[in-house]
Amino acid sequence: MTQRDADDQRGNPRDEQGITTAEYAVGTAAGAGLAGLLYQLLTGGFGDQLLRRLFDHVLGLLGLG
Repeated sequence: MTQRDADDQRGNPRDEQGITTAEYAVGTAAGAGLAGLLYQLLTGGFGDQLLRRLFDHVLGLLGLG
């Protein structure tokens, strides 16, 4: 019986250090993709219109618009 088999029978978790690295890689890739999507939306005509409406709405709420 190997040490790993003995650990499994006692209920000790296996060494999963590589899992953490993979999770960080997937999270980083997803974050970069989301940032790219937001950049494209906000620098195009849609983003300009959205920001202008938001700004006008806030000014209206403050009684300045």
